[in-house]
Amino acid sequence: MKARHKRFAIVLGGLAALGIAAALILNAFQSNLVFFFTPTQVANGEAPKDRAFRIGGLVKEGSLQRTDITARFVVTDTAKEIPVSYTGILPDLFSEGKGVVAQGSIGADGKFTATEVLAKHDENYMPPEAKHAVDQAHEAARTIKQ
Repeated sequence: MKARHKRFAIVLGGLAALGIAAALILNAFQSNLVFFFTPTQVANGEAPKDRAFRIGGLVKEGSLQRTDITARFVVTDTAKEIPVSYTGILPDLFSEGKGVVAQGSIGADGKFTATEVLAKHDENYMPPEAKHAVDQAHEAARTIKQ
């Protein structure tokens, strides 16, 4: 084999290895990517049916029901409501009327089954997407009342 052919084979092998590594990294990134949706988007069918995603909003007042370590509550953006079921220990800051982000998937019955629940840690903080959705819902409600 000539030196030129050896160099070509080494470069080709390096490019193939780089391509395989890039494909594996992108595949891992895609499988761990979790999108955020508001209750209105979930109710409108914009959320994926076959993969996990996050839903965020406010815990509706009077909706929290606990049975052993299973909690059922409703997440709302003041326009739409999505029932959520979570089995596990809720964060200490979790309460009705406060912001929450839950990760999980939506069932065929329209109920969201959470695998993780995050309560907002400060009364002034809300994820930007949830804040925007709540502001839009308030604006829409104000427009309808007028």
